[in-house]
Amino acid sequence: MSAPRAFLLDALGTLLELVPPVEPLRRELRERFGLEVSAAEATVAMRAEIAFYRTHHDEARDRAGLARLRARSAAALRDALPPAAAGLPLAPLTDALLAALRFRPFPEVPEALERARARGIRLVVVSNWDVSLRDVLQETGLSPLLDGVVTSAELGVGKPDPAIFARGLALAAVDAANALHVGDGVEADVAGARAAGIAALLVSRDGADPPPGVRAIRSLRELPGLDLAPAPARTL
Repeated sequence: MSAPRAFLLDALGTLLELVPPVEPLRRELRERFGLEVSAAEATVAMRAEIAFYRTHHDEARDRAGLARLRARSAAALRDALPPAAAGLPLAPLTDALLAALRFRPFPEVPEALERARARGIRLVVVSNWDVSLRDVLQETGLSPLLDGVVTSAELGVGKPDPAIFARGLALAAVDAANALHVGDGVEADVAGARAAGIAALLVSRDGADPPPGVRAIRSLRELPGLDLAPAPARTL
């Protein structure tokens, strides 16, 4: 596959990973409220919060909506914690939740984006995320490497709808034939991009075999046209 004029890039699972939040959450609950919860209890609560967030993230179209979403997500977390957490005040619990949620780029991502920019390839993030994605990209140092960001919350429609891919193409100033979408979801990313007339690559970081007819890469080092050296083998 030759290098396209633009990469449309998914965020979570492609550019960014969530730092494991269970131990940070346990620490925040202990230090802020004197509440001890087990790793298993914190895991259950975080799963409930994440499930709630995924269902409602597009409601955070602006800062006011984001504040409401975060408070409601913290309430979902509280409801899933042991009974001793039932009386925790919502505002400081929201702060504790936010302190426990941190994202970081996958190791190869900054170099891959820098190489793409050096080669004149446009880079636009296309993600099902709330309005805070811009903050996350800034905090992780990726913002200066990007030419645009499209979030489902701000646009009002998410992947796999062709409209969000069309917005990404507009920001990249290319047509579908000159773009490549890269993401870790078969339906949202691969099928969605193809429905919009855009070629797609599946990011399969665990090395799992892709479905028939889907081309997969294990990291952004394998993006076409970058000529990045393979990652060094890990010694176990």
